[in-house]
Amino acid sequence: MSDVLSRLDLLDLDEELSTEDRLLRDTVRRFADERLRPNIQDWFESGRLPARELAQELGALGLLGMHLQGYGCQGASASQYGIVCAEIEAVDSGLRSLLSVQGSLAMYAIHAYGSDEQKQRWLPELAKGAALGCFGLTEPDAGSDPGSMRMRARRDGTDWILNGTKMWITNGSIADVAVVWARTEDEADGSRGSVRGFLVEGATPGFATHDVAHKLSLRASVTSELVLADVRLPAQAMLPAARGLGAPLGCLNEARFGIIWG
Repeated sequence: MSDVLSRLDLLDLDEELSTEDRLLRDTVRRFADERLRPNIQDWFESGRLPARELAQELGALGLLGMHLQGYGCQGASASQYGIVCAEIEAVDSGLRSLLSVQGSLAMYAIHAYGSDEQKQRWLPELAKGAALGCFGLTEPDAGSDPGSMRMRARRDGTDWILNGTKMWITNGSIADVAVVWARTEDEADGSRGSVRGFLVEGATPGFATHDVAHKLSLRASVTSELVLADVRLPAQAMLPAARGLGAPLGCLNEARFGIIWG
């Protein structure tokens, strides 16, 4: 275990941790020392990360979506999730981003707003790291202003057709499922259109990704542009309980907790 990190406790958190919390921290710190720290310089310099392999290792430790209940998730406390984020961030922000996006954005969106079928289909695989997820909210012209999003979803019979672009998406090009947010048209019954979430599988026709290279920050993470051109999705691809900006913003609030710990 890193001697420097063992001594560095500026906030005197050790006194607040239970025996179980310390065991979790030491387990994650050991994984970081043995698996992550010896390789992060090469990953940073190359701008490439073995994200799928690392996700499986993080999943084996029970760290992906660890604060969620059921569907293969650990149901850990919020503070335990924070401890894990702090230990991973101590190695590199890009590694913590992999953990956060998988658990607090992609998995949380499905857990909070998905149908039981969607939860059964995706959450156990995402928790194991056997599948990767991403969260498509940010756009080239609407970075911190999701209310200005241009991604549109229109009805075609019972299907939805999505068009638009998302930018700065962690895990984008390697995700098996993307949680994509789009503004719908007004409904036939006269109700106003609103922001809705859709699950887009990686091999869906019309769905393309482009990696962002030469980043100065989060360099070791996979960061991508998502392009959706007439992507046709069945009605069951929509997250049924997500309607309006409150849904994606709720996911961001969930993710900010781990980011703050980092």
